[in-house]
Amino acid sequence: MSGVPWLSILVLIPLLGGVLVALLPRGFAKVREVALGVSLLTLVAGVVTALQFQAGGSQQFQLTETYTWIPQFGVSYAVGVDGIALAMILLGVVLVPICLLAAWDDVATGSGRRQHGYFALMLVLEALMIGVFAATDVFLFYVFFEAMLIPVYFLIGSFGGPGRAKAATTFLIYSLFGGLIMLVAVIAVYLQGPGGADGFLVERLTGLEFGTWVERLLFLGFFIAFAIKAPMWPVHTWLPHAASEARPATSVLLVGVLDKVGTFGMIRFCLQLFPDASRWAAPAVMALAVLSILIGAALAIGQRDMMRLIAYTSISHFGFIVLGIFAVTTVSTTGSTLYMVNHGFTTAALFLIAAMFIARRGSRDIMDFGGWQRVTPVIAGSLLVAGLSGLALPGLNSFVSEFMVIIGTYQRYPVYAVVGAFGVILAALYILLWYQKVATGPKPEDYASTPDMTRREKAVVAPLIAAFLFLGFYPKPALDMLEPAVGTTLQYVGVSDPAPSADAAEGSEG
Repeated sequence: MSGVPWLSILVLIPLLGGVLVALLPRGFAKVREVALGVSLLTLVAGVVTALQFQAGGSQQFQLTETYTWIPQFGVSYAVGVDGIALAMILLGVVLVPICLLAAWDDVATGSGRRQHGYFALMLVLEALMIGVFAATDVFLFYVFFEAMLIPVYFLIGSFGGPGRAKAATTFLIYSLFGGLIMLVAVIAVYLQGPGGADGFLVERLTGLEFGTWVERLLFLGFFIAFAIKAPMWPVHTWLPHAASEARPATSVLLVGVLDKVGTFGMIRFCLQLFPDASRWAAPAVMALAVLSILIGAALAIGQRDMMRLIAYTSISHFGFIVLGIFAVTTVSTTGSTLYMVNHGFTTAALFLIAAMFIARRGSRDIMDFGGWQRVTPVIAGSLLVAGLSGLALPGLNSFVSEFMVIIGTYQRYPVYAVVGAFGVILAALYILLWYQKVATGPKPEDYASTPDMTRREKAVVAPLIAAFLFLGFYPKPALDMLEPAVGTTLQYVGVSDPAPSADAAEGSEG
């Protein structure tokens, strides 16, 4: 089965499925079922693809495919995965069917072709997400990077809340601005490389000799685009509005998967293609990461809108991810890649459970709640578990990755690690205060007969909680897949882990 183009199949299944859903007859009553079936087929194909992957292989990329696309410009259709890319693809193919199930009633069946368009856009977005993580040609990566904007723009602008037009436009402007800067850098790095029909391949652009300032400018061209996508402070302001106006399922894919393209790009392109510039920029980037951790958490504490609160918590969590990436130690960067996966599951649970409360109360304002653990105990209990995952409680998924980021960062940059660790305290505040205001207190009599979590909603939440527990108690399979890819990247950067200090060595001997 080694000759099977698994990655292309993974892209084509949801892409063709999206076209099929869009073309279904207007009166077709099983649009949602068809879309869910396509996403489950993609999930099965993703698992089969993962089984072909050999962790720790000698080549950086496996399951590779390379075909000439535009030889005059050096562009190839080239895909392949390392452990990091595969982990992100698996995250996406797991979350999409969960999101489709959660979005079951987002668009009414008798609404013309709106339901067709909504579910078709979700499947097309899945195809583009797989493509962007699998691309090993820099120009192809850029094409997928920009193409993702189209379905997200329409998912927000056509199906979102009252402020959807402004939210979609702001998202588009920020993303296009970053993308255009990156396009200039993509072309410039190609001109610095060997050229030829496959001149945009990552392997051909790795290890190039740049002038000092040329490399730094190219690094900044990529980094700015990825910082906007991530999002990092101070270019984060598009996210809270987009996440709060989008449908919850769209917010999950936007924050849980798409925004990881930013941190994934920092590893794949900033560190690997521009190692000297990455080391030069590391202190400033880590300072921005720490600010993202603290400012995002502080803003989350002050939020009354549930969806905006979750968006601000994500800005804080992305700060931890970037901090670990640019600390460039094996522990910190591996922790960051695991954090990318864990954050996807945690954020998905928070958005979708918050949506269950909002659907029953008719309000996103936290102060309109209180005592809901007495009304909907299963939903309230699920929120508590998801919140404990978000604050990195030991035994749940986020603890391992957050601990690795802080410890790994401390090995090289102790001050950044100590200051960033205050984000853990702030996380406990915004999660526990949110739960206290929503769930505790006297039973609200006006909503005493409100139904608790339905079977469909339980099917949405159960796999997410299972992921919390599995990755919390047994993260080894994920770490075994991620660590070799991180080690390869750090070799390109030209750094090794700091040696233990003399004090630590004496302590271990004693």
